[in-house]
Amino acid sequence: MLIKDSEYKQWLGELKQRIRQSQIKAAIKVNSELLRLYWDLGRDIVVRQMDAAWGSGFFEQLSKDLRSEFPEMKGFSTSNLYYIKQFYLFYSQTIPDFQQLAGKLEESNFHQLGGEIQPTDNKKNIIPQQLVAELENHPIFQIPWFHHVQIFTKCKSIKEALFYVQKTIQNSWSRAVLMNFMEADLYSAQGKALNNFSKLLPESQSDLANEILKDPYNFDFLTLTEPYKEKELEDALTTNITKFLLELGQGFAYVGRQVPVKIGKKERFIDLLFYHLDLRCYMVIELKAGEFEAEHTGKLGLYISAINHQRKKNTDNPTIGLLICKTKDNIEVEYSLESSSQPIGISEYQLWKALPENYKSALPSIEEIEAGLKN
Repeated sequence: MLIKDSEYKQWLGELKQRIRQSQIKAAIKVNSELLRLYWDLGRDIVVRQMDAAWGSGFFEQLSKDLRSEFPEMKGFSTSNLYYIKQFYLFYSQTIPDFQQLAGKLEESNFHQLGGEIQPTDNKKNIIPQQLVAELENHPIFQIPWFHHVQIFTKCKSIKEALFYVQKTIQNSWSRAVLMNFMEADLYSAQGKALNNFSKLLPESQSDLANEILKDPYNFDFLTLTEPYKEKELEDALTTNITKFLLELGQGFAYVGRQVPVKIGKKERFIDLLFYHLDLRCYMVIELKAGEFEAEHTGKLGLYISAINHQRKKNTDNPTIGLLICKTKDNIEVEYSLESSSQPIGISEYQLWKALPENYKSALPSIEEIEAGLKN
């Protein structure tokens, strides 16, 4: 009877959801506590200069002692202890806020970041309680440890590291996805597309639209060889739509390709149409296999107007256009955008990363390979 009862089934579904949420929260709590433990351990090693005081065998001996006492715990290998020290050094000595907070904590003799602080009437101890809370709620304690290892061992600046920390939190990136975006250098590309958003969009939409666009886009998951046509590029991207959406970033919902719009007596076709869930607007994407030409913005602007008239609802924000081309002259792009009455961003794409200069001379040219094959 219970199995068939609709009220019971609804309650059971809600209960399962609450249990799943509880499991997620528990996992997050365990992760944050582990990171605070690593922070405390790294701080002790740095502040007390333990490796300097006890010599080169310190990390090996500490690893042996901790694994002997806590055999069920992972993370006390010699290499991970080095990472723990690097974790503390990277964030504590590079972020000004951390330096100030840690200094105030040190002055008040609160050595343990994760330690409990008992309520007291002593006014000197009120500030440390607040400082500990600030440190514990910092974003670096909200992502998994091995995400951190990828970030602080590969990022060149603290600003870049915190960019990937925040992106991981916002998008729930797995480590594989994080590594993919770091390899593609998302930090250098995001927010770099030339556009006229500040002139034509409300400030809130303009800022977000500028942030989500990139330049260049990395299409190295495609297997195109030159010469190829725009339709072949479009075919390849839609065939690999999952990877294309991943490259575009969070919030893009695929609507269709070669979307027809009737303009006067003519029927025209939009290369790719998306809807952005955060911007709450349609996004028209046009692909160009060659160099940017000024007339491209006029054609894209026409499509944007058509979508605003034919698909946009009253609850939607103004439609945005994105032109992705192989190469562009930035001055020509800026002039073209200045003359456009529609919000447009313009970016380049790359099919593969260029080889470092010192490798190029060591590799045969296309001509040399062809000559070798003929012989």
